[in-house]
Amino acid sequence: MSDQLPEKTKGRKAAIYRGVECLNCKTPLDLSDVYCSYCGQLNTTKSLKLTDFFGEFIGSIITYDSKFRHTVKDMLFRPGVITRNYVSGQRLKYANPFRFFLSVSIIFFIVQGLITTLTGQNNLFQDNSTVDQTNIQLGPTGDNIKLFSVNNDSISLDSVARKSVDRLDSIASANNIKLDSILAINQMPNQTQFDSIIRKAVTKDTVQSYEYISEEHLDTLNWSVRTVERFVLYYDFYKTTEIKDPKIALDSLKHEDSKYNRWAYQKNEAFEQIRENPSDFINYLVEKTPFFVFFFTPFFALFFWLVYSKKKYTYMEHMIFIFHIFSFIFLAMLILLLPDTLFNTDVFSGILFVLVGPFYFYKALRNFYKQNRIITIIKFLFLNFVFFISANLAAIIFFAITAAMY
Repeated sequence: MSDQLPEKTKGRKAAIYRGVECLNCKTPLDLSDVYCSYCGQLNTTKSLKLTDFFGEFIGSIITYDSKFRHTVKDMLFRPGVITRNYVSGQRLKYANPFRFFLSVSIIFFIVQGLITTLTGQNNLFQDNSTVDQTNIQLGPTGDNIKLFSVNNDSISLDSVARKSVDRLDSIASANNIKLDSILAINQMPNQTQFDSIIRKAVTKDTVQSYEYISEEHLDTLNWSVRTVERFVLYYDFYKTTEIKDPKIALDSLKHEDSKYNRWAYQKNEAFEQIRENPSDFINYLVEKTPFFVFFFTPFFALFFWLVYSKKKYTYMEHMIFIFHIFSFIFLAMLILLLPDTLFNTDVFSGILFVLVGPFYFYKALRNFYKQNRIITIIKFLFLNFVFFISANLAAIIFFAITAAMY
């Protein structure tokens, strides 16, 4: 019988499949209710078939795509308007501002990481320095230090000395080795003499020491000074003795074997990793940027709440405005990744931060808060100043916490 029904009555929305109770939340329904008024689920008793499943799947994609499209379009080309629309009640039209910010920022760093992996270049931290092709390195034939060119070209001793004399003078001065009489440009040494001098300069031991501070003396200091002195002592002791086990180190120092002291001493390995591979730590730090911005925004919103107190916007609505600004920055950076990578430059990102970003922020203030140009410019300058100061203070705290967790 059902096979004889018109096509439009066969779908899961058809009236013949509607029930008097929501199958999801058990809310009583009328037969005229297409959806549950409480949970929003489709009111149907029809068994789910393959065609129904894919139809609902495609429908959910189209619905999400529409919300995503409206959010991206208005965020890029209508600064401040998207916030005004969202605050005024157009919630279904746009993506959740908090979720959208986290999504676009995390996607940006994922794409950035993929580009770095594929190209071997990081557009966030480009190193444009060049390496001198003529250098002094350990020779390939053993421990004896030799002079050779890294590009395997034959070079004269005179050429090497001319390019390396300044570098060798600085090494010699640091190690109290006099090279003037030997490394004069017109008085070139032979290979044996040169090997001996370089070996002394490179392998001369430097004595590391530490100034002992007892636990009792540390307890007499205020918290900030005590913390700094403890970390300095532990680091100097670690470098001097090369003891990695915190229990052995604390026992040697006659310090309490507490959880905090063990943690403080264990941080020496992290500090060494940061010192030896600062770029790895910077990348680790940058990857946490979305979370830094997410937790910094509520603090920054306080100034908007004070500056625009007469506009009667709630604190949460100011936060939504800020999240839309930050979302625009990450979205624009994500879009500019392609041209920056193709042209191996950061010009486009530079234009974003120097020109486009400030102008976008000003227009967003004008469109959302609806104040005249003069007042908006004054508040724009003030909020930028506040952002610069507070962001730097927050970044220092964030850096310290991140280093402690590294």
